[in-house]
Amino acid sequence: MTGEARRGVRVPGGRVALSTSSVYPVGVVGAFDLAERLGYDGIEVMIWTDPVSQEAGALSNLVDHYGLPVVSIHAPTLLLTQRIWGTEPWDKVDNSIELAEQVGAETVVVHPPFRWQREYADGFVEGIRARGDETDVRIAVENMFPWRARQREMQAYLPGWDPVEQDYRHVTLDLSHTATAGADALAMQEALGDRLAHVHLADGSGSFKDEHLVPGRGTQPCAEFLERLAGDGYTGDIVLEVGTRKLTADQREVDLAEALAFARLHFAAAPG
Repeated sequence: MTGEARRGVRVPGGRVALSTSSVYPVGVVGAFDLAERLGYDGIEVMIWTDPVSQEAGALSNLVDHYGLPVVSIHAPTLLLTQRIWGTEPWDKVDNSIELAEQVGAETVVVHPPFRWQREYADGFVEGIRARGDETDVRIAVENMFPWRARQREMQAYLPGWDPVEQDYRHVTLDLSHTATAGADALAMQEALGDRLAHVHLADGSGSFKDEHLVPGRGTQPCAEFLERLAGDGYTGDIVLEVGTRKLTADQREVDLAEALAFARLHFAAAPG
């Protein structure tokens, strides 16, 4: 489906993949099975308590069995994964890079440091760049959002939640996070230019919660965003990161099929 021109549209070479977080609490094996049945191009592995997510041999076996590549590794830098692979933040990043190299993933997604991780934050931009010089894996820092409660706002990340303002070589842009931040996704897309290396596709309504809705069900310009990517000839990966935790297995499958169909429909441009 990728890299083709058909019926008056041009489809770039970017892959549409499924994040294992989209099937939580189902594990990595279930994500591979569902992605293969629905027709996704690959998998992003969120490093989680599921031991399969942390083990290169197990992931390689799944790649071989299902015929789907691991396109990216999401480092365990979330608030809920602070104990995975120890408590040293750089160890988490380095282990994620090593795992990506072992399974052939092209990208590692990392979050910026929490503001209480001051030592880590002080050298974060430089540390990410130095590691990028030592590997062919793209280390793509993800946009986040301010934390809000009771009409108060807290800047929870250092050097900040907005990667546009930082000297990162590669960036992951998440459209659920732009909704929560109240940010302009299209403006961020334009400002990042070639630094936009990876996409987490989801939607949001602008709630203070990070909603990860099926694209098209919120207020984000998901369709226009994808069409602009296609027009630019984007060849990075588009990863569906949709929340399905409260759904039945059948409902989850319907939502993730709809999410994939949305991405396929809009990741296309008029022939140049």
